[in-house]
Amino acid sequence: MEFNNKKLEKTSKLINYIIAIVLCGFLISLSGKLIDDVDEWKERPTVEQFQNADFLTLKNSEIEKIDLKINLKGEKKSSVENTIKVVNSNYVNAKKSFDNWLEARKTVGSPKEDKDVLNRANELDEYYKSQQEWKKELAEITNEINLLTKNKNKIEELIDKEKDRAYGEREKAIRKYDLKVFLIRLLFILPILLLGIFFIIKFRKHKYWPLFLGFVLFSFYAFFFGLVPYLPSYGGYIRYTVGIILSVLFGVYVINKIRAFIEQKKNELKISTTERSKKVQTETAEKALNDHMCPSCGKDFIVKKWDKSAGKKDKAETYGIVTNFCRFCGLELFKKCKKCDSENFAHLPFCSNCGDNMNKEK
Repeated sequence: MEFNNKKLEKTSKLINYIIAIVLCGFLISLSGKLIDDVDEWKERPTVEQFQNADFLTLKNSEIEKIDLKINLKGEKKSSVENTIKVVNSNYVNAKKSFDNWLEARKTVGSPKEDKDVLNRANELDEYYKSQQEWKKELAEITNEINLLTKNKNKIEELIDKEKDRAYGEREKAIRKYDLKVFLIRLLFILPILLLGIFFIIKFRKHKYWPLFLGFVLFSFYAFFFGLVPYLPSYGGYIRYTVGIILSVLFGVYVINKIRAFIEQKKNELKISTTERSKKVQTETAEKALNDHMCPSCGKDFIVKKWDKSAGKKDKAETYGIVTNFCRFCGLELFKKCKKCDSENFAHLPFCSNCGDNMNKEK
């Protein structure tokens, strides 16, 4: 006796899918953890590893010394500038005083013969000479600061060149590092993908198929989605190439299966209806009855009847007739129970009225 319960069948399918999805989720989490840890197997290259540390230390030390000299010169320059301000102020005041005094002296005698005038003029010249000397010293300090700044800029250029060279070396090392890490990840994930494909081919009918399905879903996710954040610029070519290859292989497989199924159906239709009737399984028969289809050729067994009295435009479907035999392949569809004479679907095992075995002759 076959036990056939549609609700139980749907529930079992749902449970199987839940098992597959849960297993897939845990496998994805585990693989993500393993892939993240790959970066820790080897330290990622840093720019400091490629810099000439002794050279940079020496040049930075020279810059520090120059900065110290520039600071001292700057302080001296600031002091000189303040002194010049004082000297300028003294010179201006002295000149103004001299001019006022000279105007006063003009009224009493000739300035050329006046010794006081000459003395005051000499004093004013001393202020002027002092002013020029301080300006000269300021110019010398400024030149020294400019020379120190130029030397500092040259050293900084050498440091920048060294850093640029180190950055270039680091970029090359990072490309090699990324390639190694990518290949490690690919060597880890590619066998998983191949194993998932193998499970699809070999274990689709296995009783533990939900577990295999969970691994299959994980393998496709790991390759086509989980690997994406870790792909270098050229990694996409590998992923898309593998995707194309799998699409072609899957397409060829499906096309061949469909053709084989069609050929199988054609060959089945060549067999007598009695032999075909014996091969119809209960599951297939129940589904065929629900979909009002022939379990052998898959065609609809309901014949539509039309109201011929109405016009062509107003013609409407009134009802359908269920035929006892398929009008396409000749398979028997409905027959009477030998015990109670009730009509039943010929390929279901028991009579819906009395429960007698309908297929004793099978």
